[in-house]
Amino acid sequence: MQFTKMFSGLYLSLFAFPALLSAQETTVDAATLAQWSSPYRGWIYYPQPVIPADFKIPDAEDFHSYDVPCVYQLEGLPDIWYMSFIGFNGQGYNSFVVESSDLIHWEKPRLAMGFGAKGEFDHGGCVTGAYLYHSWDIQAPRTLKKKDDKYWTLYGCYPKQGGYELRPGYEGVAASNDGLRWQRVSDNPVLSVYQSDCKKWEKDCIYQPWVVEHEGTYYNFYNAADEGIEQTGVALSNDMIHWVRYPQNPVIRNRKGGYDEAFASDAKVFRDGDHWTMFYFGVGRGGASIMVAFSRDLLHWTSDPEPLYKFGGHPNGLDQQYAHKISLVKNPKNGIYYMYYCAVGNKGRTIGLLTSKRINE
Repeated sequence: MQFTKMFSGLYLSLFAFPALLSAQETTVDAATLAQWSSPYRGWIYYPQPVIPADFKIPDAEDFHSYDVPCVYQLEGLPDIWYMSFIGFNGQGYNSFVVESSDLIHWEKPRLAMGFGAKGEFDHGGCVTGAYLYHSWDIQAPRTLKKKDDKYWTLYGCYPKQGGYELRPGYEGVAASNDGLRWQRVSDNPVLSVYQSDCKKWEKDCIYQPWVVEHEGTYYNFYNAADEGIEQTGVALSNDMIHWVRYPQNPVIRNRKGGYDEAFASDAKVFRDGDHWTMFYFGVGRGGASIMVAFSRDLLHWTSDPEPLYKFGGHPNGLDQQYAHKISLVKNPKNGIYYMYYCAVGNKGRTIGLLTSKRINE
């Protein structure tokens, strides 16, 4: 009863919100798509992985297959960047964190969040990275913001050990005193396939979240699976713990014959002038590519059919199979965007780097 009362206002506004926008244009025409995506094309390759497949983490030497990078900063430390990412050890995922003073060379690896207790929904491992920031402006620093005197993240997780992303996946919420080590806040998942508003498109597994705070509401963009197909939806909250799914999910759908025919996943959303820009990855046409979509209201999205970056583009073969799961940050020291991504190719599963201009080391 308390949950229903707390969420009655949000739930009603969620259904009314699209109607309030019905007079506005909710799709983006082809010319505008080309204009808005243009600044995020023409990337420069960094020649080697910034986190290679043989990267060794103290006390976690059996972890490998690095994935899901997410760069952030802490207040009062403008010259230090942190990057969280995950590794797989054959049993499940752990999240780790490294730091850098130049966004190229990363050091001091340590555990950020490990396996949950046996029998818990996150026993199979935790994937941090949906952090609460001060600003989601695309040019702003990715500085973590405190809520209730702690840093916050949503995280993807799995209940079972013994394999790679053993279904069903869940999402949890965690907090941190220092922005480096994270602990679970709620003993229950914030999203699961067993909740009453879970729909067919997400019935088999829920994956990675991304949080945006806008005008007092939290938006959780997440990908989920119906058998072997993944799409992206959004849920809304006023406390980051209790979430209500948007009834018109998924907001990013598969396109037959497109670069996102099988997967449209792992959304990263930023405010970009007078609109919102979403980077996500698509699986289609033989691999995984970095895609982009745009919105004026955070609910109605139009995807560009052409990838921002297509798998197989790296001249050293880093991403022959997959280029996906990005993290984007602008370096104020040189005005260059750094796009980290999970690259799968001839050097294994690594964290690669693309930049908007050539960098001088």
